[in-house]
Amino acid sequence: QVQLVESGGGPVQAGGSLRLSCAGSGPTFFADSYTMGWFRQAPGKVREFVAVINWSGDTTSYTDSVKGRFTISRDNAKNTMYLQMNSLKPEDTATYYCAAARWTRDGWPRSYEYDYWGQGTQVAVSS
Repeated sequence: QVQLVESGGGPVQAGGSLRLSCAGSGPTFFADSYTMGWFRQAPGKVREFVAVINWSGDTTSYTDSVKGRFTISRDNAKNTMYLQMNSLKPEDTATYYCAAARWTRDGWPRSYEYDYWGQGTQVAVSS
């Protein structure tokens, strides 16, 4: 069974930074087999895509609202993915989820095409 565990969330003031981590584990989890992404869900809103990274880490994509502020990366040797979040804004407040997809097609997986999800870590940005 594959497990994804997020960490690194917490309260932060606007303009501050946080680094989220997503650690994958399980006898069948090999990080370099998965495209991995970050999603977030704010209270009362639908879950939205934040960023995605391919299996090797050399290709990424971001939602427009975080471009230039967030950086997604991964260390396959540690089975871990990261989201460095800088210049945080109150509208970044949400529960952040990581997800993994066994993806061999062109383009990026949609949210429903991810195979595994973490439990989430909360980020609260105060103004």
